Amino acid sequence: MSLGNEIRKLALDNAVTLTFLAEKISKAKGKPYSVQNLSSKLKKGTVNLNELEIIVKVLNYKIKFEKEE
Repeated sequence: MSLGNEIRKLALDNAVTLTFLAEKISKAKGKPYSVQNLSSKLKKGTVNLNELEIIVKVLNYKIKFEKEE
């Protein structure tokens, strides 16, 4: 599953709209961020780490990096 699809699924599972996520990203970045921009980035798979961190925080998840052994 692509990152964009995974984010959409998590948002749906948590009853959070892409519009709400775009508003939260806009507020966190301090600049306009449209739902069209978010949707496009999800479709193209170009969401950056900063945006991903905001999204997972809104959805009450966290990103965890683990060293593979």
